[in-house]
Amino acid sequence: MNDLVIMRDQQALTTSLKAAEKFKKAHKNVLQSIKNLTAENSAVKNMFAESTYVNGRGQEQPMYYMNRDGFTLLVMGFTGKDAMKFKLEYITAFNDMEKLIRTKQQANYLPQTPEEKLALTMQVTNRLDKRVSKIEKTVADIKEKAEVDEGQRYQLLQARKSKVISACGGTKSNYYIEKKAKKVFSEFGRDFKNEFEIPRYDCLKSKDFNEAMKFTKNWYPSFVLQREIQNINAQTRLDFEDRG
Repeated sequence: MNDLVIMRDQQALTTSLKAAEKFKKAHKNVLQSIKNLTAENSAVKNMFAESTYVNGRGQEQPMYYMNRDGFTLLVMGFTGKDAMKFKLEYITAFNDMEKLIRTKQQANYLPQTPEEKLALTMQVTNRLDKRVSKIEKTVADIKEKAEVDEGQRYQLLQARKSKVISACGGTKSNYYIEKKAKKVFSEFGRDFKNEFEIPRYDCLKSKDFNEAMKFTKNWYPSFVLQREIQNINAQTRLDFEDRG
């Protein structure tokens, strides 16, 4: 198992330090990811245990122990050339360690009759089903609360900019040239935040991203602002014709 997974308090565990080393991540970033997970959902806290280790300089540094469920949540988003290979190695290591623990725990008693073997099988199956359900619920809760990522935020900003410019009549319209677009941006921002009940753009939930893009596409300024834009742009064209 190459020490990927250890036995501690009769549990199969690994550490944030080992995970960072194996997946070639900065340990401080792994620590922050764990802190984010535990802050977002209280149920996740039981999957991690704070601890410390002594680095090469003899300094005590923070780290976390984590069980299989905690490890699964942590590395779910890890990517890279060898990420899948490392995940499979960890799964194998956890399986081997849990098998070793079960063997030790059952050393004093093993089921003998078919009924006892069936009962043990059903017990293990039920435990696995509960564990999977718990993880699925935790993942669903995290997704429900997750805010838009950098890529989604960029798409929203570009869509907002495009919509406002279009509402102004384009970049060559006098309304836009006279730098009045900020009024349209302001009205869009107010409507957007009211629609999704958020104080800032970056508070938008990831689950609402598609609806936000749809809202932006279909948004138009208020009637009063539309008339202002039309009047300024129309007046500008007339002025230009007069000058010609």
